[in-house]
Amino acid sequence: MEQQGQLMLLRRDPSEAYRRVDFDARVNGADSRQLVDLCLEQLAGSIGRAIYADAQGDSAAKSAALTRAVSALTALQLGVDATHPAGEALLTLYRSAKTSVLDCVVRFDAARLSTIRQDFIEIRQAMVSGSVG
Repeated sequence: MEQQGQLMLLRRDPSEAYRRVDFDARVNGADSRQLVDLCLEQLAGSIGRAIYADAQGDSAAKSAALTRAVSALTALQLGVDATHPAGEALLTLYRSAKTSVLDCVVRFDAARLSTIRQDFIEIRQAMVSGSVG
């Protein structure tokens, strides 16, 4: 039944179908660093879409984007090695961001979300530049 609902959504929203195919293709075969990068990308993009949807008065798109942002944060949390020296700090960061995003479901705060988005964009940039050299 759930799969039928997803198929109906994909039929109604071609951009969602393309997004899912792109996401699935990128996940397959990715290493842990690439998966973290993908989650950070999805998080920043989803928050950006939520802010845009709110400005356009599109509650359904805003809700879908916030749900994707929470999913990305959950995936990031699940991927943390708590024994790593930075593990506890990452978990705290992800929990805090997740709480803020969930708060915005009830009382939307574009400025708060924009700050969170920028923080994660900077984290992603630091991660990418750290892996290049």
